[in-house]
Amino acid sequence: MATEISSTIKAWTYSEYGNSVDVLKFDPNVALPDVKDDQVLIKVAAASLNPIDYKRMAGGFKASDSPLPTAPGYDVAGVVVKVGSEVKKFKVGDEVYGDINPNALEHPKVIGSLAEYTAAEETVLAHKPKNLSFAEAASLPLTIETAYVGLELAGFSAGKSILVLGGAGGVGTHIIQLAKHVFGASKVAATSSTKKLELLSKLGADLPIDYTKENFEDLPEKFDVVYDTVGETEKAFKALKEGGKVVTIVPPGFPPSIFFILASNGAILEKLNPYLESGKVKPVLDPKSPFPFSQSVEAFSYLETGRVTGKVVIHPIP
Repeated sequence: MATEISSTIKAWTYSEYGNSVDVLKFDPNVALPDVKDDQVLIKVAAASLNPIDYKRMAGGFKASDSPLPTAPGYDVAGVVVKVGSEVKKFKVGDEVYGDINPNALEHPKVIGSLAEYTAAEETVLAHKPKNLSFAEAASLPLTIETAYVGLELAGFSAGKSILVLGGAGGVGTHIIQLAKHVFGASKVAATSSTKKLELLSKLGADLPIDYTKENFEDLPEKFDVVYDTVGETEKAFKALKEGGKVVTIVPPGFPPSIFFILASNGAILEKLNPYLESGKVKPVLDPKSPFPFSQSVEAFSYLETGRVTGKVVIHPIP
């Protein structure tokens, strides 16, 4: 099967740093990525975009970035078409998904998921949940892993309460669901704009908070954990119970909050697969998704507005 793959592939790439609308270009002649011994080659069916993609494209991580030109994209869902000699978990024909960059900011893949094919380490991938489409699966890895790791770092467990800042975003939609349906939270509160309050309730939030009308830090109720996805870490401490913890994914993080950058791990996805397959935890795609591959620039422009609900997905990828 591997012999049928062309040595050049289609991808969206950028050769200089800048805004996506200026620098992201379609390239029909990108070299097929090499497959190392611990990697598989994936025929990409769908990819999802994350803010880290456009921050990287803008030159935010130049010091540790990979050489340009590069194809963006962390999240992938697709089919294994080739396996390296050391790979044990996957075989040709397996449907997989994952965040292909083991360390988000350290030398991400030159050919990311916004391409016909991408290569990724076995360790960052999991088998795709059987009940999910490729588009749904592609929406999950980076955000659901981030949600999970943050809850673990905070020592979150059954019976505790949590406030999620930015509950309708890519990470926030998963924090609500995991806290409620996987970790057994006693109470989940979450902030969003007025239009998205109903979604928060559907996902499992007991107390949806309209940030356009209420200041979460002024609420009489306090929480065991506040998970900040929007960059309001200083205010977050005002909503904490004594002995509680603030987790944030927004730099710089302000000690004593717990700040972390995700290290991609397919084992987390495998652990969460039963919750996804049972429907307890659901992917949340923005109503405008999926965007066709040809509209990748428009998809980035939309993501950059900051008004996205859940995830922006590109599907199908030719």
